[in-house]
Amino acid sequence: MATTAKELHELSLEDLNRRADELRSTLFQDQLKLKTGALDNPAERTIHKRDLARIMTVITQKQAKKPAEKKS
Repeated sequence: MATTAKELHELSLEDLNRRADELRSTLFQDQLKLKTGALDNPAERTIHKRDLARIMTVITQKQAKKPAEKKS
């Protein structure tokens, strides 16, 4: 997935939340695979975690910007 923050800023909040949910389920599956020894590439977990953090940051920024727009 590895999307840049610039590309994420162009998406709507609904799309970002959907992607965050997908990444959370992927991380859950990765955790299960890690525990059972079936995880092929542990580096992918790190990439997924960073992508989720990036998405959550953009979501927070958009939510903080939303009330400021309503005041104007």
